[in-house]
Amino acid sequence: MNSLNKRVSELFVSEPFHAFKAKEVAKRLKIPQHQYKELRTLLKELVRQGNIIRIKKNRYTAGKSSSEVTGQLQVSSQGYGFVLQDGDDIFISQKNMGKAFHKDTVCVRLFAGSAGKKPEGIVVDVLQRYRTKIVGTLRQGRKQSYVIPDDLKIHKDIVVTNDYDLHAFDGQKVVCQIDEWEHQQLSPVGHILEVLGYPEEKDVDIQSIIHGFDLSSDFPSKLSREIKNIPKSIPDKEVDGRLDLTEKIIFTIDPEDAKDFDDAVSLEKLPNENYLLGVHIADVSYYVSENSPVDKEAEDRGTSVYLVDRVIPMLPEELSNDLCSLVEAQKKLCFSVLMELNSEADVVSYTFKETVIKSKKRFTYEQVQDIITGKSESEFSSVISSMYRLSQMLINKRRKRGCIDFESLEVKVELDDEGNPIALKRRERLDSHRLVEEFMLLANETVAGFIGQKLAAELNQTLPFVYRIHDKPDQVSVDEMLKLGQAFGITIQQQKRLTPRFFQQLSERFQTHPASNVLESQLLRTMRKAQYSTENIGHFGLALKYYTHFTSPIRRYPDLMVHRLLKKYLSDNPVANITPVNILSQKCKKSTDMEIKAQEAERASIKLKQVEYLERHLGDVFEGVIARIVNFGLFVTIPEFLIDGLLHVSALDDDYYVYDEFTFSLIGTYTKKKYRLGDKITVRVSRVDRNEKLVDFDLVYEKE
Repeated sequence: MNSLNKRVSELFVSEPFHAFKAKEVAKRLKIPQHQYKELRTLLKELVRQGNIIRIKKNRYTAGKSSSEVTGQLQVSSQGYGFVLQDGDDIFISQKNMGKAFHKDTVCVRLFAGSAGKKPEGIVVDVLQRYRTKIVGTLRQGRKQSYVIPDDLKIHKDIVVTNDYDLHAFDGQKVVCQIDEWEHQQLSPVGHILEVLGYPEEKDVDIQSIIHGFDLSSDFPSKLSREIKNIPKSIPDKEVDGRLDLTEKIIFTIDPEDAKDFDDAVSLEKLPNENYLLGVHIADVSYYVSENSPVDKEAEDRGTSVYLVDRVIPMLPEELSNDLCSLVEAQKKLCFSVLMELNSEADVVSYTFKETVIKSKKRFTYEQVQDIITGKSESEFSSVISSMYRLSQMLINKRRKRGCIDFESLEVKVELDDEGNPIALKRRERLDSHRLVEEFMLLANETVAGFIGQKLAAELNQTLPFVYRIHDKPDQVSVDEMLKLGQAFGITIQQQKRLTPRFFQQLSERFQTHPASNVLESQLLRTMRKAQYSTENIGHFGLALKYYTHFTSPIRRYPDLMVHRLLKKYLSDNPVANITPVNILSQKCKKSTDMEIKAQEAERASIKLKQVEYLERHLGDVFEGVIARIVNFGLFVTIPEFLIDGLLHVSALDDDYYVYDEFTFSLIGTYTKKKYRLGDKITVRVSRVDRNEKLVDFDLVYEKE
């Protein structure tokens, strides 16, 4: 073995879990330029011999490729992480995380397994970064400046070099980008892209979330030129080719602060005493051509993002708030689902039509609720009353088939003109909300059933389509939930087969328990996330074999895809120019990922304002409920504000407490005092950290 071979081999032996590019090997071993070609030849020979392997991005590493897996890294705020796999998740300690951050797609080499323990591994390569930008606080040291990331799951500070160029000052929020990261034991080096301002300045907090989630709040200027070419009025030729419903009683029902209206409803009695229910959806596909610049931008965004104080739309406002929006008293193009329902609320026939409508009224949910309860009157009161009765029948039908109806707890944050939170209220779910939900659910189900069942049978082939699917929970999560129920005295018989009805019955039992909030939250966590897919496995939560999203093309890209597919399949030649399944699958995956990101950003913005609101309550005392127990303390929810805080075990100074995982409780070693999930306790707000979005509590003892 020559000298170079020996030195290179020893490098890979000394760092078996590190991946090197050829230039990195040369730099580490201080190989002169004239030997670089020889080094590259040697690396290829070592790969051929099986001594090292070559992985993605032209990197070389020791070991065998059979012991490697790829997946997304999920990091906890405590520093460790897991790479998600279909089977067991792979544990990654903080020291073995390499150059990976939370949610990066990584290549992991597995360690030798131990019986009864979770598999463990080390990150050897980052295949794809989840985020391109990192938001944090700038700190200026004596020799260098660095950014402390806002995200607690990013455990490395970023050294930056251009803070003086941008006039960034110590303590300001900035957006930075990583340029290089020579070794995992060193800090990554990057540069500042944008200075957001000091944390207490107006709008800096929300801008931090927007940039932190890599959301695009502004549209490229090239889209303006495309939109200007769209006719502002509907051509007569287009109106003549559609079903004219402008004289029908059709109206929208939306939140009071809504700016875009993508669905409207109608209901009329037929001569045979059946009802004709119309669900009329904005025909976005007429205005947004497939593969156009606007369409590609909408696909990249995937969804509109509803932050606590603003909406980041999927489509430019000229489309979402004007051309496509079903504004009152204006002619608008729609894609309508017209369903005939009998006295049992069964759909006996249906049709899909490209239509022209004119909304007779822009209702809010509160206005419709007042009409339902008789608090107010409208010229459309009789129609709304009939809609309400029909919606109640549809709700009962859903319950009978086993559909799970969760009463999730959502908070509504009221802000002043400066963006400061002035009130936190529980978001109320009204009968008017349920009315619209039922009609939209029925339209979505009808579209999916037509494509997946009826048309597939007629054409004797499965047609590529976008389904909204929801898989059943995994057995491990179910067992954990049942164990929790038993700890609260709820005996639940194990089921041979998991069905929606089983979870529906669980939900009903949990709702009547004093610790209903804790139990319902656990039930929600047990359920898998719904997603978009071309592979139809049904929707477990809704207890439906066929389901899709058709009713919100202004704010969800999959709905726009469904509109286009439905139009194609309703044409004279439905099997011509069928979109390849692999293309649809890629778009479904992308839309699902963007939906998750949007939900996380929305929750982060709400949590931010909740924490900010609680700052003014430092030292105040509240009644709380124990929502989660871990070995280092209790997470307590203040029902009044729907916000959690930590009561650290060190604050329980009357005894030494130990976590009992079987009874989900903290138990005092000497006093045997128990703190259990669902228990009500009195706490004092002791610390609020707006930057880290954390709240800490102290326990208020009875003697106080």
